[in-house]
This record gives sequence, C-alpha cells and structure tokens, in this order.
Amino acid sequence: MNHSSSEAGAPREPDLPPYQVVLAETDWGSLQTAFGNRECLPELLARLLEPDPKVQVTALSELSELVGHQNGIYEATPPVAMYVAGILAHPAAMALRPYRSVPIRASLLNWLAGTAYDASDEIVDRTEQYFPGFLTDDSPLGVFRELRPMLYRAVAPFLQDSHEDVREAAGLAALILAEHPALAQHRDHLAVHARRILDTSSDEPNRRVAWKALEAWGHDVTDIEPFQEEPWDCGPHSDGRGDLEPPF
Repeated sequence: MNHSSSEAGAPREPDLPPYQVVLAETDWGSLQTAFGNRECLPELLARLLEPDPKVQVTALSELSELVGHQNGIYEATPPVAMYVAGILAHPAAMALRPYRSVPIRASLLNWLAGTAYDASDEIVDRTEQYFPGFLTDDSPLGVFRELRPMLYRAVAPFLQDSHEDVREAAGLAALILAEHPALAQHRDHLAVHARRILDTSSDEPNRRVAWKALEAWGHDVTDIEPFQEEPWDCGPHSDGRGDLEPPF
C-alpha cells in the first residue's frame, strides 16, 4: 500500500486552533478513551500548563494511558494531540523535567511522535494484513491521520530548537507526520534532520525511524547499516513517569 504519494503545489499547512479553543469547545464527555473516565480530560490537559514539572509529567503519563493505552488511537486522541501540539510554544513547556535538564517540551514532542507512530503507515499496513479495511475516514485513526499536516505545522518551528533533546524529538515527530501526502514537499528538507538523528541519537527506535524515512523517500542509505525489523510495538515513545525518578 502506498500512503506517500505527493501532489505538486501542495497548499500551506493549516494552523492549529488555539489550545484554549480546543479545550473549551471539545465535547470531552462524549469521546471514547481507553478506560472511560473521559470527564477528567479537561483537568488533565490543564495540568500540562502547571508550573510544577512533576505535575506536568504526571498529567502527560495519565493522558497517555487514557488516549494511547496499548498504542491505541481512541476518539479522544485527536483533540488531545491538537491540544498538546498547541501548547508547544507555551512558556510552561520550557520547565525542566525532574532530575534532568530537559524541557517538558521534549516530552510533549515525544508524546506526539509516539502517537503519530501508532497511526503511521507502517502500523496501518501491518494491521491491515490482519484486519482488511479497518481504516476508515471517520474512525479515530482516520481522523488523527488527517490532522498530520496541522500537527506538523506546530512541530516544525522546533526543528532548530537550541536544546538537543527538543530538536531530536521535533525531528522524530516531523519525520513520522511527513508521511502524509500533503507534506511530501518537506521531505527533502527533513532528510537533513533524519541524518542528524542517525549521527547523534543513542535511541535505537528513533534511529530506526530516521533510517526508514530516508529509505522510503528514496535517499541513499547504503552507508548506514540496515536496521533489523523490530517487534510489533517497538516505536518511539516517551518514558512517561520515568521522568519522575532519579536517573540511577
């Protein structure tokens, strides 16, 4: 299956609605989550902007379980992703994670990258081998996949961030989101970021995503040792509540 065809003269990616609008105008109580307690979503999302980074990381971990449990895409996942992408530029995203001198922004970007991977062409193709026709335009997965140009526009400004972890997380998210046909025009530019991840990252799932993007986009990867196929659920995912523990 080919999900990556492109069209000449692709239009500019649409802007995300302000995160305040997403929070206020989404009917959260009507949306499916992994565990049903969807009424807590507005409060969890608001906690991502708390000044205490421990509160932020805990909220992101709880959100991951509600809208991304077992790598699933639920009805609530698309608007949560829009909110998370919408707060990337918020000052609260510059708070440093506990025990690490890494901005919360990197965790938000890693969450977006992991969620995008769960809706990626690779995962869709694998799933369709067992459940043909499961992807429809109005399914949560289909809705999320159509958000990719909008999410990309929110992620792209951080490709040149001054912090290495933010740059890598933004590059990873952008590479996965750029599978959308409307983003084909960005792939040559993103190849630079894929090479940077391959040259500097110590995270094997991240390096695998970068290698596969270059290969899929027709770039010469003969100078890079091929990556072995990984288990079904192996992909870029943030370490969640592990950020709350000392690194030893």
